[in-house]
Amino acid sequence: MTGSNQKPNVIVFFTDQQRWDTTGVHGNPLNLTPNFDRMAKDGTHVSKSFTCQPVCAPARSSLQTGLYATETGVYRNSIPLSKNSKTLAHYFKEYGYYTGYIGKWHLAESEPVKEEERGGYEYWLASNLLEFSSDSYDTVLYNNENEAVKLPGYRVDAITDQAIQYINQHQDSPFYLFLSYIEPHHQNHLDNYPAPDGYEERYIGRWLPPDLAALGGTAHQHIAGYYGMVKKLDEALGRLLDALKSLHLSENTIVLFTSDHGNHFKTRNSEYKRSCHDSSIRVPTAIVGPAFNGGGKIDHLVSLVDLPPTLLDGAGIPVPEKMQGNSLLPLLKREDGDWQDDVFIQISESQVGRAIRTERWKYGVTAEDKDGWDDSASNLYTEEYLYDLYADPYELTNLIGLESYETIISELKERLLRRISEVEGDSSVIKQVERKSSGQRKVSVR
Repeated sequence: MTGSNQKPNVIVFFTDQQRWDTTGVHGNPLNLTPNFDRMAKDGTHVSKSFTCQPVCAPARSSLQTGLYATETGVYRNSIPLSKNSKTLAHYFKEYGYYTGYIGKWHLAESEPVKEEERGGYEYWLASNLLEFSSDSYDTVLYNNENEAVKLPGYRVDAITDQAIQYINQHQDSPFYLFLSYIEPHHQNHLDNYPAPDGYEERYIGRWLPPDLAALGGTAHQHIAGYYGMVKKLDEALGRLLDALKSLHLSENTIVLFTSDHGNHFKTRNSEYKRSCHDSSIRVPTAIVGPAFNGGGKIDHLVSLVDLPPTLLDGAGIPVPEKMQGNSLLPLLKREDGDWQDDVFIQISESQVGRAIRTERWKYGVTAEDKDGWDDSASNLYTEEYLYDLYADPYELTNLIGLESYETIISELKERLLRRISEVEGDSSVIKQVERKSSGQRKVSVR
């Protein structure tokens, strides 16, 4: 049995493109995630968790470094993480942890990933672009020597098997393992969501989130397979937690479950995630283990950049000052006086956009003269949308430009400009769209 004085092990269980409302604790009625739901109830449930960049590589760069994508330089896909970037692997290794990475990386410029592009991870069984190197029943990863390793079984199971082997082999010394799945991301070459055999059929014609029910997109074609993938991921989470329990590691292992971004099923633009709507930016997040068991439900707004300092803090490792997020541990101690009351989102590829989300409001802008692939930022933006999330939680009615919301827009514009300055170090201007009367009374900020 692990000694009580040993440093806690740390595991990140990372999914790709998973909406927050696939989980039971967020109201999904299909019982897709009993293991995640148990994690959320027994540990710490980060109930309002948001990505800071709803695109794969930028979000991953932020989770590895604790920096926003404009600071990592990975503001869009196809930009490798700088070899000089300091990642969680470096910080954990400095404090005596053995570090491992299994699954999808998406932060390199080569396949297989060269050693110098692996972010400092020591054990390596991964693919830069897992959606291209493998298929649902054809899993291929690359080991430390960059040899192709073909794994048996459905891809989620195959990767989970490797994670459990890693845990079993390293149970006598502190380890940090980053476990990165491609599911429930679509299989690119098929534009399909291939669930395990027999799983998709369970969810055909079942419950749809209100935004997808109203807007359609590809949800009717894809949601059953997507749900089947979520179900299999949750079963994998259960297997992982069972393995920890059987090895007497549960009480000394921190497990973080989160995702890089959500999925709007082509309802907001021509693809699946590049927008600032909650369908793209809100993700399921829960943590169990030392310092987090019994933490309860955190209702504060939490960003992806808050998770790296949280993991380091939970392991007793000093949080670097350069990290742009904040540890959640003070919230668990009810020391929440300085916690931010909004989250800041950057958008690339589909546009150069910025948004701020508060408890009630979503305010977003776009740079009309910039290209989302070639430009990381702008000094001039134009208002694009305003949503009242209390009255319209699925963001179906854009209120931007209505005179009755002028006071709210003015405050949110000031907040967003302040956040752009704090995060990016730049001064920007936001051009307002033409105002029009809505026939409504004035709406106050409160």
